[in-house]
Amino acid sequence: MSPLRIAMVAPPWFELPPTAYGGIEAMCSDLIEQLCLQGLDITLVGVGRNGTPADFVPTYDQPNESRLGQVLPEVTHAAELTDIIEKIDPDLVHDHSLAGPLMARGRTMPTVVTAHGPVNGEMGRYYRGLGDSIQLVAVSDAQRRLSPDLNWIGTVHNAVRVERFPFRERKDDYALFLGRACVEKGIPQAIEAARRAGIPLKIAAKCREPEEKAYFERVITPLLGPDVEWLGEADRAMKAELLQSARCLVFPVCWEEPFGIVMVEAMACGTPVVGFRRGSVPEVVTHGRTGYVCDDVETLAQAIRKTDELSPHDCRREAELRFDVGMMADRYARVYRSVL
Repeated sequence: MSPLRIAMVAPPWFELPPTAYGGIEAMCSDLIEQLCLQGLDITLVGVGRNGTPADFVPTYDQPNESRLGQVLPEVTHAAELTDIIEKIDPDLVHDHSLAGPLMARGRTMPTVVTAHGPVNGEMGRYYRGLGDSIQLVAVSDAQRRLSPDLNWIGTVHNAVRVERFPFRERKDDYALFLGRACVEKGIPQAIEAARRAGIPLKIAAKCREPEEKAYFERVITPLLGPDVEWLGEADRAMKAELLQSARCLVFPVCWEEPFGIVMVEAMACGTPVVGFRRGSVPEVVTHGRTGYVCDDVETLAQAIRKTDELSPHDCRREAELRFDVGMMADRYARVYRSVL
């Protein structure tokens, strides 16, 4: 029997694997590698250079990092899919991009779409408009509950290759915020909680887009001080060092975060997570074992102080048991078979 042929469509912004920021791209890269190991025939549709074992069709010779969020790279990437998919002739298309699913209607093969972002509001309207031309996969049960009427085919948690994350049992005495400079991620709340806890905070965050830069200058800069260190955007090596060394990751999201792969990355390093009870946080963090799920800044501060009571080995073990890439690939393989 010939192997299942999958066209994997990544977003048009970063190469796979990404060198720094790029949670979707990191997840796609790990998934592709694992599916290839399992014998599937994968062709990646992406940008720039290919660092995965899949065959590769680029829509742009260079990644579009400096144009992140602009319309034209997204729609141009999508517009080229019809010809690309026709030439590849896969059994199934797995799309991780925003505009790509618009090209699904009329295909002879099914299109599976992983919803990496919001699924309510205008995004819910978008997915409803696509109807049964796509089969949607949620990244958490919390995300799926926001719009249960969409054309869901399954729920698959994002995952990482846990063995590639360095484990460290003895932690340094700082808390870490790792993410993006925007109101939804809760940097001011992280700063306030760390200060109440009396624990230094290191902030490593993507701050490239004009809105992010404006938010940083207006909101974050006035809050920095000797106890709150701004590090800028972390590359993979820096991220691994920060995550393995921190006493905890602070994740005070102020919106219904669909997943938050950084929580799993922290756990893989043996580092507990303290976060607000929003979105997928209660689904990912086992309260009192791999971190604490909190309802306000004061309980967040108390949790930061208590994280040295938690076992780094428990964090690592739970990442291995629940969020390793092998399980994610197995679940996607089951999704693929269910729509063929």
